[in-house]
Amino acid sequence: MKNYEEKPFVIVRCYYAGVWAGNIEERDGEEVLLSEGAIRIWYWDGAASLSQMANTGVKKPQNCKFAQPTKNKVLLLEAKEIIFATKEAEESIKGVKSWEV
Repeated sequence: MKNYEEKPFVIVRCYYAGVWAGNIEERDGEEVLLSEGAIRIWYWDGAASLSQMANTGVKKPQNCKFAQPTKNKVLLLEAKEIIFATKEAEESIKGVKSWEV
């Protein structure tokens, strides 16, 4: 198990759970634990890929569909990709208004 003391902000692409962004606490193989406040990313606009989003964030936040940040930690299973994000990207992602129905 890998513990992350500094809890860096990451984007995680999972096999079944889709794409999430948040602060990583632990990783054990394909299991990733994100801190409370993690955000499920349903749709993004203004970044060509997740790696670009991790570098610069999104350029069209008004078109994005990001769920409300979680109130508890989230354990993601079958994580296939973990991309460490820049501070610029973190601020951009956290600045997107939550999409609610």
